[in-house]
This record gives sequence, C-alpha cells and structure tokens, in this order.
Amino acid sequence: MTSSPQPVTDAEFAVLEFLWEAKAATKRDLIAALYPRGAESDVATVQKLLERLEGKGHVKRDRGAVAHVFAPVTSRNEFVGEQLTNVAQKLSGGGLASLVMHLVESKRLTKRERDKLRSLLDSQP
Repeated sequence: MTSSPQPVTDAEFAVLEFLWEAKAATKRDLIAALYPRGAESDVATVQKLLERLEGKGHVKRDRGAVAHVFAPVTSRNEFVGEQLTNVAQKLSGGGLASLVMHLVESKRLTKRERDKLRSLLDSQP
C-alpha cells in the first residue's frame, strides 16, 4: 500500500466491496455481480476499474491462470481507517478527537455504542 492512499470512486468502491466479500474474483465474476447485463461497455468498465484499483495499490492481479484473478490488497478495516484519516486531515487538521466528538454530538448513540466507545477510550495508552 502506498504511504498516501489515493481516494476511490463509488464504482471502484463497489468493486472493492465485492472483492472483500469474495476474497478473490475473476473479471467475469465481477461483471456478473455488478453489471448483470454484461454489455460490452460493462466489460470495459470493470476492466478499467480493476486497472485503476491495481494502480492505486488496492487490488492485486494473479496472472497464473487463463482468467486473471483479482484480490484486495487493502483490507476493509485498513481502507476505512485511511479514509477516516483523510477526512480528519481535511476537516480538522488531522485531529481525530474533534472529528469523533462531532460525530458523537451529531448522532444520538445507543447505550451499547456509548459503552463500546468508553471501553475503546479506556483501553488507549
């Protein structure tokens, strides 16, 4: 993964979501799941999305089989962490505390969510 993660589009994110769930897939698998029509333009779209994700370091390609197999390089948790760090950097100068406080203040948390948040905070060094 690169040190400065590149953002992904909604379409690229859909591909990542499928790959996180499937663990690995061929281009044909992705087309069937994301573009069931399977039109020629859909094939080209999936190919381009995979190339972009590979270039951004989020997806790797196994060229060992006739049909290349694609797998995520970035885990869902790692990706979420990178995206939240980017948002915190843009909106609050990198301060995660102000971002978390805003989120907590803007949404009513359930008792379970509050307890989990307290537990996480208490476990920090």
